[in-house]
Amino acid sequence: MAKAPTADREKFRDELLWQEYARHLYARIGTRLFENLRFEQVWDEAGDGWPPGMACVDFAVDALSQDGWLVNQTRMWLASQWSVRNQAGWLHGQERMYRELIDGSRAANLLGWQWTVGTGTGKPYGFARWQVQKRAPVLCGGCALKRNCPIENFPDEQSLAAAAFEPLLLSDPDPQRTAGPLLVVENRAPQYVLLTIDSLGDGDPALVANPTLPVVFVFNEAALKKLQLSAKRIFFYLETVQDLAERKDVQIYLGDPHQFARENAVAVTYAPVPSFQKFTGLAQVHPYPWLKKPHGQSVRSFSAWRGKLG
Repeated sequence: MAKAPTADREKFRDELLWQEYARHLYARIGTRLFENLRFEQVWDEAGDGWPPGMACVDFAVDALSQDGWLVNQTRMWLASQWSVRNQAGWLHGQERMYRELIDGSRAANLLGWQWTVGTGTGKPYGFARWQVQKRAPVLCGGCALKRNCPIENFPDEQSLAAAAFEPLLLSDPDPQRTAGPLLVVENRAPQYVLLTIDSLGDGDPALVANPTLPVVFVFNEAALKKLQLSAKRIFFYLETVQDLAERKDVQIYLGDPHQFARENAVAVTYAPVPSFQKFTGLAQVHPYPWLKKPHGQSVRSFSAWRGKLG
């Protein structure tokens, strides 16, 4: 990385910081990120925003369902097509994308959709044929709609009304609570290390601090039934745990991880997600490995947030 061209190095750092911004935002406002954040846009309306027929959209949807991964540009195409063009509720579009993505960060996916459909900025991203021809002209060349392209021109500019004011966007009265513990919280000696989806692997701080303890991962049965994650997403988790099992004593269960933590003395790494608050009676809580510690000032935009980083 140190030898990379300056532009590439800065772009890489920006991408890491964008992910960190998403985590900071989600940690602060929690489930509020599932709603229109700053501006109103179609939100909970039913409908499929990706009807088949356009080669560019079909290509991206196929990649999502078959590979479980998309580059940022095609994620933006799909989000814009779902809500900005087809007026389907973005809440359902992001949920469909989240189910399929093997790198499905809830925070990053929600923020990406908010930014693209305009609820986070007031300016929806306009998806048009020009962008496809610039990056993947072969798709347009082979499209059945190439002579009657429904995205020939950019969509009409939308004027989005302001959403209900969210004061937490401007300031955080308790940034320490948002960040989680800065030092290990030790209530008693742990018997297990409990891994979560948000910290799954050798670098988990609780695992690093307790290298000889057996490792437990509990697939949350209720969450799996609710989310209906794709098979490849679940298989990715299994592969990750299987790889760890080559070096550690790993036990896998299907059930309720919060109940397991209540009934056993576990060490766990804090996760900046709303569901972590369901854990009680933990033996040890280890700090989350932030790239940048959350601050208490504005997070209403990436630039505002970044300008206040220490």
